[in-house]
Amino acid sequence: MSLSRDEVEKIAHLARLAVRPEDLEGYARELSGILAFVEQMDAADTEGVTPMAHPVEASQRLRPDEPNEPDRRDRFQAIAPAVEAGLYLVPRVIE
Repeated sequence: MSLSRDEVEKIAHLARLAVRPEDLEGYARELSGILAFVEQMDAADTEGVTPMAHPVEASQRLRPDEPNEPDRRDRFQAIAPAVEAGLYLVPRVIE
């Protein structure tokens, strides 16, 4: 698929991109090349190929979900201007 200069202008407008007029021909050529590559990939036979989330079948090592810092909530709330039932009270900003 080959894009014209006018089509690239329209795409740039829709994407809210400022493109200089002298650059339109180059962008049209590059975008046409990308679309040709996508067409080439679309023509590949993928029948029977299982979709994969990642090309490498690896599992991620996860650390245990254990607290590694002391609970300092009471200390922080002691210096807060307003606290109620363990929650910080703040002034209403939306009416």
